[in-house]
Amino acid sequence: MEIFTDIRLGDCKEVLKEYPDNYIDLIITSPPYADARKNTYGGIHPDHFVEWFLPASEQFLRVLKPTGTFILNIKERVVDGERHTYVMELILAMRKQGWLWTEEFIWHKKNSYPGKWPNRFRDSWERLIQFNKDKKFKMFQENVMVPMGEWANTRLKNLSETDKTRDNSKVGSGFGKNISKWLERDMAYPSNVLHLATECSNKNHSAVFPESLPEWFIKLFTGIGDTVLDPFMGSGTTNVVAQRMHRNSIGIDILPEYYTMAKEKTRSVEYILFDKRSTYGETNA
Repeated sequence: MEIFTDIRLGDCKEVLKEYPDNYIDLIITSPPYADARKNTYGGIHPDHFVEWFLPASEQFLRVLKPTGTFILNIKERVVDGERHTYVMELILAMRKQGWLWTEEFIWHKKNSYPGKWPNRFRDSWERLIQFNKDKKFKMFQENVMVPMGEWANTRLKNLSETDKTRDNSKVGSGFGKNISKWLERDMAYPSNVLHLATECSNKNHSAVFPESLPEWFIKLFTGIGDTVLDPFMGSGTTNVVAQRMHRNSIGIDILPEYYTMAKEKTRSVEYILFDKRSTYGETNA
């Protein structure tokens, strides 16, 4: 199966006007955080971040398929000693724009180096907010299953009677569980906390993704031959990963140096044209 990689230079909210409605299967991106990266993107004041972002998210909403997903990597800045509210304001504004705020994942940065400020500690996590157009979106949970873990050796060893039935929550939450159904299983579904190291080897971009981050979401929300968009692509990590996983991809950045960098990185990726389903555990293609 042939795939394409389309690397574009320009403002994503303008470039995306060239693409048709309902075209993209997955959008995953990390926009410049409010008031950050002033030396590259100029910085957006936290008070104006929502106003700045909404024209872009309007285009994302248009080009995303009804079955598609948008993953937004973002984190609140500290302003005058307290966390700014622009992320919460953005979620509310996007819901008014027509998005469904479906889920929130946490990226735990396992190798975050120590730090201390007068009134807080160093951040070691970021938000990965999931938005959708429709409640019925594509999601291939089996593709991201993980080993059961050591807890199974003790927790599943001596089951109580309630472990063998659907035991409803004692706190009135409505949730129930049947522990016994996990007997003899080697794999389990992951939680919504992703324990991934930050990227330390790329010094050419100020905030590069680790490749394992887009890879996880590409596995979860797309199949082979689907199309992935990173509208603030930076050095092109998402596009490189999409290529390797046999997805089409579009990357857009407003800075010529990042456009050139991404163009070179995606050009250097070798295509492996055999079926990759065994590598990525995919059964949905």
